[in-house]
Amino acid sequence: MAATDKALAGLRQMIASGELGPGAKFPPEPELCDHLGVSRSSLREAVRSLGALGVIESRHGSGTYVSALDPAAIIGRFSLSVELIPLEGVLELLEVRRVLEAHATAAAAARQDPELAARLGTVLDQLESTTDATEIQHLDAEFHGLICAAGGNPTVTALTDVIRGRGGHYRIFEPGADFDAIKRTSDRGHRAILAAITTRDPAAAATAASAHIAQTELWLRALRPDPQPALP
Repeated sequence: MAATDKALAGLRQMIASGELGPGAKFPPEPELCDHLGVSRSSLREAVRSLGALGVIESRHGSGTYVSALDPAAIIGRFSLSVELIPLEGVLELLEVRRVLEAHATAAAAARQDPELAARLGTVLDQLESTTDATEIQHLDAEFHGLICAAGGNPTVTALTDVIRGRGGHYRIFEPGADFDAIKRTSDRGHRAILAAITTRDPAAAATAASAHIAQTELWLRALRPDPQPALP
């Protein structure tokens, strides 16, 4: 095992076992090197790797600490890797998103929040009235983001945001022969989701969300668009 890998494995074990819990301060560097049997350079590289994942944070003048290990915050860091996944991988991720958003949409319907239905209705009014590709993508993201947040599980919200962020690079709402048909079908799907939330029907909400995302998968498989830069 390479020295950096050894250091990384040792730190992971200390955190996973609870020896260093959320918010705990790391021992002094010489002590930690002796404990893990690694050099300072290997330890520092391992710390940088875990820092990039949101597991460790360095506080200037204070030391190195385990982060709060918040699942949503850590999952949000996945975007650094997910952004590299090509279309075939994105299609696999959409299957995961379909399951997660069906659950979140059902939970949002069960919570019976009339303010949510009103906010979603406003977003859909704007979405249905525009043909601008950039605006469509922003409003679509807002619609689904509101629902996931209302589902009450920040980890689900973070994971769906990561998946949706990469999927947004493969744009289906671009001017072309299929634009009108895609837009109409998408608008109907959104309205079905909103209707289920408004009538407080979790089963119908889950079905509508799953069907809507499955339709997006079908369009991506059929159109196979090239990836584009992220929208501002």
